[in-house]
Amino acid sequence: MDPIWINRYPAGVPAQIDADALGTVADYLDDAVHLHADKVAFVSGSTGRRLSYTALDVLSRNVAAYFQSVLKLEQGSRVALMMPNLLQYPVLLFGLLRAGYVVVNVNPQYTPRELEHQLTDAGAVAMVVVDLFAHTVAQVVARTAVRQVVVTGLADMMPLPQRALAHFAIHRIKKWVPDYTLPASIRFLDVLAQGARAEFSRVQCSPDDLAFLQYTGGTTGVSKGAMLTHRNVLANAKQVHVWSEPFIARDQELISITAIPLYHIFALGSCLSFIGMGGTNVLVADPRDIPAFVKVLSKYRFVSLPAVNTLFNSLLDDPGFAKLDFSALRLAVGGGAAVQRAVAQRWQELTKTPLTEGYGLTECSPTVAINPFDQTEYSGSVGLPLPSTEVSIRDADGLELPIGQAGELCVRGPQVMQGYWQRPSETAAVMTEDGFLRTGDVAVMDAQGFLKIVDRLKDMILVSGFNVYPKEVEDVVMLHPGVREVAAVGQRNDTTGEAVKLFVVKRSPALTEQMLVNHCRESLTAYKVPRQIEFLNELPKSNVGKILRRELRQLL
Repeated sequence: MDPIWINRYPAGVPAQIDADALGTVADYLDDAVHLHADKVAFVSGSTGRRLSYTALDVLSRNVAAYFQSVLKLEQGSRVALMMPNLLQYPVLLFGLLRAGYVVVNVNPQYTPRELEHQLTDAGAVAMVVVDLFAHTVAQVVARTAVRQVVVTGLADMMPLPQRALAHFAIHRIKKWVPDYTLPASIRFLDVLAQGARAEFSRVQCSPDDLAFLQYTGGTTGVSKGAMLTHRNVLANAKQVHVWSEPFIARDQELISITAIPLYHIFALGSCLSFIGMGGTNVLVADPRDIPAFVKVLSKYRFVSLPAVNTLFNSLLDDPGFAKLDFSALRLAVGGGAAVQRAVAQRWQELTKTPLTEGYGLTECSPTVAINPFDQTEYSGSVGLPLPSTEVSIRDADGLELPIGQAGELCVRGPQVMQGYWQRPSETAAVMTEDGFLRTGDVAVMDAQGFLKIVDRLKDMILVSGFNVYPKEVEDVVMLHPGVREVAAVGQRNDTTGEAVKLFVVKRSPALTEQMLVNHCRESLTAYKVPRQIEFLNELPKSNVGKILRRELRQLL
């Protein structure tokens, strides 16, 4: 497909990046430390503790030295990280990557079964876990290849007097940490201390070496590890960097609010981009506590806020959010799930900044497309393919479709994964002969190159032979003022094969099923109008707030 989208690029955005010049994550950190030594790299949103680029360099070096010289792990070993957004995460992340290890990000909310699968599948030989979730590790670690567990606490990065008080409160008063037994474990603070006394030798690492085994959410089956190299993740960080740079003042303090968990590829990619720009990432460990989150936001003139639709929606519903200072906000980016028109319109009315939608997936490190930041209103598009990114819209036979026709979105570029870890047949199933990744998403491109995601292929509802995409129905329903959240799924129907069913969370207690049906009839063809509506107190969501249709289907 001809790259017609390049003609619509904002001024100052290049058509290509030089992915070969990026090196490794260790090189990336070295450059950032050299250029921004005394600037703040990370801040803990809950404690206000700051970590400069120089401090990040020193502490991550100590981590690298421990694993390399004390634990004596071989280069290329897989090490799992299982924690929320704590200052320990970037210290460990950069330390492990500097020593040539492969980071396996783990969702702390995993059940023992899910955790055992991921550790075993990845072949992880060491892991770091926050003590809140150490009891889960204790249940499965003996059945995995993990031979060293490092345990960290919520207060570990605080100065000593405050750390002791916080530790006492967490363990003795609030009793947040369940009992666990990990006799061979070591504390994170001991890792830093031993690493400070140990030797670190810089490893020979190639940009094409693995940096992450980033596991997919498992929405279509068993969770799989996407093999992301140093080149993959740094190329995507650079792509997002050059896309954003023209819209940020050179003298502006670059503060990004990192509320999405860093173990999720969306937050990880955004974080790496800001590191490359010498920015500050403010880490929010629990964005579900909206009043506490708003309190964190009130302390900073933030430039960037990447989040998912449900989080933006929850912020807008909090009365304190409207009182914040949005004068510095330039990059409000929605990803991970579709941004709904109603949420985008409310966001812009309040903040005076467009809610810019992008599109990505784990297998693309993650970002494929973003709307230009010079757009002034919601368009329903996920934007233009990023520099050095090729896209192709194809039919079921793999043939490219013309502009304006919907088909499967396929992607090729330096950010596309190397494949699925130890799954050659599944890798072959998603890669075309000419090197494009089949995303599994149905998309259409307009004459300017803007992409619109119609829906997931697997989520499509077939009503009397007609395709119904849940996203279209959900967008219409969300325009009703009485609706807070909605998800549409297909329900078996003896007459039509499938019919649309809605699961709705009310904003107004007065909302009825008939009111919603009447609302849908005004904007949707008859076969798209829901046959059944069920009201719930809340919808099931993933760790980043993405509504899980697969769990709702189990309620049918």
